Amino acid sequence: MRMAATAGRWLLAVLLALGFGTPLPAMAAPERVVSVNVCTDQLAMLTAAPGQLIAVSHLARDPYSSAMAGEAEGYAVTNGEAEAVFQLQPDLVLAGAYTTPVTVRLLERLGVRVERFASATTLSAIAGDLRRMGALLGQEAEAEALAEATERRVAALQAEARAAGAVSAAFLDANSYTAGRGTLLHAMIEAAGMQNAAAEQGLTFTARLPLEALVLAKPDLLLLAQRYPNPSMGEAVLDHPAVRALASRTGSVEIGGAASTCGTPATLAAVERLAAARRAAAAMRSADE
Repeated sequence: MRMAATAGRWLLAVLLALGFGTPLPAMAAPERVVSVNVCTDQLAMLTAAPGQLIAVSHLARDPYSSAMAGEAEGYAVTNGEAEAVFQLQPDLVLAGAYTTPVTVRLLERLGVRVERFASATTLSAIAGDLRRMGALLGQEAEAEALAEATERRVAALQAEARAAGAVSAAFLDANSYTAGRGTLLHAMIEAAGMQNAAAEQGLTFTARLPLEALVLAKPDLLLLAQRYPNPSMGEAVLDHPAVRALASRTGSVEIGGAASTCGTPATLAAVERLAAARRAAAAMRSADE
């Protein structure tokens, strides 16, 4: 026993002498950050120090995809190709979970640090993503302030939603697509105090909601996807007579993709607008009764 203890102390002394067991120095904050995903674009713009974020994705300037398109005008943009990103000499690249795998793998093989963010599907994920981004960029204090403000807004919305009466809403996008359980838009509808008609029909993720099923669901409020400047054939369903008749009866609210694609403070602003629409729909239903 005594020999074993002596050997253990000797091994510990050797390890300490070699530097094992001593605290590792904190990783220096990155100085050249590039984002190649529209969601990480916005999280980084919200938390990065001046000059730290050197480029964002080309979608960052698209107002139909990014809630911070105006802010993105102050940054260089990249098409997300590995060669173009590597030439910027980044010490950190921010990507989404589904960012082109070939690009991400090639950058990692070239020795570039890449951090991936999963798509937010709940409101609580927004504060968590802000905190993680702040930690990666060495901007913990700024990120914490944003995260705490986000959590307060989410808590207020959830408290109002619990007290809200039963109001149903149905979302319709081009080609009759809707948002079921497992999507950020579903979480937004619930946080606004409404039941998602698509989820009530058992739909999950992005799925098709036939017009017949939409009409039979008899939602109290119709949520329509934001139109693009150049209309497509897929958007024709939004002008279908059945949809127009339903919208005239229930009223409709336009939902922009910029608010529902990425979890950001803009998402909460959209939920607050939905909550106001829910109150109006509830009042209309009470008047009809």
